[in-house]
Amino acid sequence: MKFEEKLKNRQYEMLWQEYCGFLDLDIDSYMTIQNRLMLEQISLWSRSELGKQMLNGKRPETTDEFRKMMPLSTYGDYADVLLQKKGEMLPDQPVLWIQTTWEGGKQPIKVAPYTKSMLDTYRNNTIACLMLSTSNEKGKFDVRATDKILYGLAPLPYATGLLPLVLNEEIGIEFLPSVREAEKMTFSERNKKGFKMGLRKNIDYFFGLGSVTYFVSLSLASMGKTSSQTSAGDSKSSAMKYSLPMLGKFILAKYRCKKENRDLKPKDLFKLKGFMVAGTDNDCYKDDLEDLWGIRPMEIFAGTEPTCIGTETWTRDGMYFFPDACFYEFIPEDEMNRSYEDDSYQPKTYLMNEVLSGEKYELVISVFKGGAFMRYRVGDVYRCIGLKNDEDKTRIPRFKYIDRIPTIIDIAGFTRISEHSIKTAIDLSGLDIEEWIAVKEYNEHNRPLIHIFVEIKASSLVIRGLGKEILKEHLTVYFKYVDHDYKDLKRILGMDPLEITILKSGTFEEYKRQTGKRLRHINPSKYEIKELLSIEKQHFSINSV
Repeated sequence: MKFEEKLKNRQYEMLWQEYCGFLDLDIDSYMTIQNRLMLEQISLWSRSELGKQMLNGKRPETTDEFRKMMPLSTYGDYADVLLQKKGEMLPDQPVLWIQTTWEGGKQPIKVAPYTKSMLDTYRNNTIACLMLSTSNEKGKFDVRATDKILYGLAPLPYATGLLPLVLNEEIGIEFLPSVREAEKMTFSERNKKGFKMGLRKNIDYFFGLGSVTYFVSLSLASMGKTSSQTSAGDSKSSAMKYSLPMLGKFILAKYRCKKENRDLKPKDLFKLKGFMVAGTDNDCYKDDLEDLWGIRPMEIFAGTEPTCIGTETWTRDGMYFFPDACFYEFIPEDEMNRSYEDDSYQPKTYLMNEVLSGEKYELVISVFKGGAFMRYRVGDVYRCIGLKNDEDKTRIPRFKYIDRIPTIIDIAGFTRISEHSIKTAIDLSGLDIEEWIAVKEYNEHNRPLIHIFVEIKASSLVIRGLGKEILKEHLTVYFKYVDHDYKDLKRILGMDPLEITILKSGTFEEYKRQTGKRLRHINPSKYEIKELLSIEKQHFSINSV
């Protein structure tokens, strides 16, 4: 029986238990599910051509044996098989291939196979997220087949395009605009069409990257303001755009905003039942989104390789990982850092029942149900914020998303800037840059940015005289060329995330002389940057942005 049919039959308690019952598990029961599904996956995977190749013919019988035999992996270990879509080498036949950015300028895309069983799990966990997004307490949710969701997602072959595909198998929630229409539209066209449809039909849910939902929300407020300022001569034609209840809301909203001396916000027109955000940097936008919509966004975690693996609950206080999507391992922060300093080092991992509250971990996943990725370093860092939660009565660990791994700078979920990306952009630009470091920072409005500290060659006096603006202009052009997602930050989000600081010639060499070490190019620690700037200030004059 489909989800929608159970809703019509008012089987609410059964639905909660079916989709959200994992929240009642204790850690022992959780690990029982993890270990059972992992043994099934090990059996499937080790018999496949991919598994035989990566295990060198070994056949582990237990999870512990597998973890000893199988080293941690990254996408490069699978690229030859997956980029050619050699489904016959995988543990189960893929029915879909999902695509995302790998590393701009070096390896443009990566693809991930989804089996039928993986899609079934993805669908169930997506429905759980939908239910929890409307929930204010355990066991209570408000989902209806007549609900409307604003389409703020990238279509297939990107992972977010799976959402309408799997939901429509179970419930007739309407997307605004329809997926078929949205796929043919630009980002801006989808926003305008969805908002106009929402004015006639209402909007019950909103889901997308945190940065995208924020930009769309500002656009909706702007469009609403424009509509509310329609002249009297156009009032008749304007009224035809809205349903009668929405027209009444519009008039009341206009009156209230005028009385409170503020701009129109989406919450003045719509009362969302559910609001979900995914991706990086969501913490930068949650407070503003809550102010705009009157409801706090619920964070979920989904990705191309791991599928849909985590969600917050009605408390909006940390994510729980679904036990049936992947087998989870966690690399402690000190082990993670050591592994990125020494490529040959295999860091220790811990299981869900071994994590410690307050500690940061890099996530490692093995995808269940015939997935390709085993002991796979996703590239995301989480902090465990509790092993139980009295407020929502859970007894399993919950996590807060921190950011990408230290070797990657991800801005608003759009970029994966690496050392190679920046080096390529600098080389292509022809700028006489002697040395550089790049760090992810946040501006005064708590928005993410890339801050590059550069040292110009002493012989390049002409270029040095041109200053930071020319450097920024040059590097921006080549970032857009090297990383095609980078240009979307400006085109879609209106963001200009690059900041430049020019250091006096000789600063990096003086740092090395005084400290005996070289800074890593991507995300050196705040203490190291402070030390670098202090050394420059003491020994040189500084020309800063």
